[in-house]
Amino acid sequence: MSKTPWTLLNYAFRPFFLFGGIFAIVAIAVWALALRGIPILSLTYDRNLWHAHEMLLGFATGGVAAFILTAVATWTGRTPVQGPWLGILVLGWLVGRLAMCFVGRIPDFVVTAADMLFPLLLAGLAAREIIGGRSHHNYHLVAILGLIATANLGFHLAGDGASARIWLGLLLHLLLLVVTIIGGRIIPSFTANWLRAHGSRNVPVIHDWLDNLVLAATVVAGLADGIWPGTPAAGIAALAAGSAHIVRFSRWRTTAIFSEPLLVILHLAYCWILLGYLLLSLASFGLFVPRVVALHALGMGGLGGMILAVATRVGLAHTGRPLQVSRVTIAAYWLLGLAVTTRLVSPLFAQWYVAMLDLSAALWMLTFGLFVWVYGPMVLRPRADGRPERPTIAIKTTIVKS
Repeated sequence: MSKTPWTLLNYAFRPFFLFGGIFAIVAIAVWALALRGIPILSLTYDRNLWHAHEMLLGFATGGVAAFILTAVATWTGRTPVQGPWLGILVLGWLVGRLAMCFVGRIPDFVVTAADMLFPLLLAGLAAREIIGGRSHHNYHLVAILGLIATANLGFHLAGDGASARIWLGLLLHLLLLVVTIIGGRIIPSFTANWLRAHGSRNVPVIHDWLDNLVLAATVVAGLADGIWPGTPAAGIAALAAGSAHIVRFSRWRTTAIFSEPLLVILHLAYCWILLGYLLLSLASFGLFVPRVVALHALGMGGLGGMILAVATRVGLAHTGRPLQVSRVTIAAYWLLGLAVTTRLVSPLFAQWYVAMLDLSAALWMLTFGLFVWVYGPMVLRPRADGRPERPTIAIKTTIVKS
């Protein structure tokens, strides 16, 4: 039996993947209606700032919380963050989302304080578990979560829209750094496990020097683009990061796993990241690509795709179900790809630009609508196999190093 009174608070993936999926629908619906001149929220600043902030701090950081606080129990062997502390974290996330709906109608310091609850609590809980569990390999994640909270504070204290966009850019790149770290562990590991299970000995091999190079290039690109967006320095750094990601990705045997949807979506999500950095390089040099296209490849495709990929896998593994996705889930994967692609090509069609944004938004909402439909009942109920909630090998990364 569960030690907590409410199944939803047994593991972080349960509330954050569920509420994150619902929020992904609601936030985009609000933005799409505002774009059409039908404001649901009376925001006193640029609706695009609200849209970017809520998708990064609300949706993406919520997804990061779901994975890290679920995985940390496996990394450390400690009891998962659950019960009251998890409930407080979820409440902090909800309070922040609510406060952001009333910007301009309640004092700014109240909005800032409310929206800082979640990132500060997340950093604190992660630090308690990772440092307390002496998981030295993950200390840098604690630092990154602290920087995410700092970037969020910088956004709220920014005196103008330009400064706010710089902080949002840094927040995006910090989240991409988390995905680069986690993706670099789980994608080759899950791929190797699947290939071995199917009789192949030719599996991805982890090279520490290459991973360190990729992380360094990603950090430099994030700093350059975050602080000096649209400059040649940012373009060179983004090109270096994209190239490093390509070299890393080329070693993961993507062409061998096309028959397994749970792996395909992980590989495709990572593809959006390397493509996004290359597009960001072109945009920084003023070549062919609007900056907004590169940012959506990184955020919508990279972050959104990775969150959906991890959520559907963890949602099965940690609720005691076989790692076999339904046709509805596969449809959601396709819809997300179409949503991202539509958003990226929309600037090419000036006459239908807004209509294509509407289409992209609708596809995104349908994607996460299907996710909530399939996975909502799973996370609200106890494990299907009757086993107690505890760390499992579902997200343990068994890797081969050179």
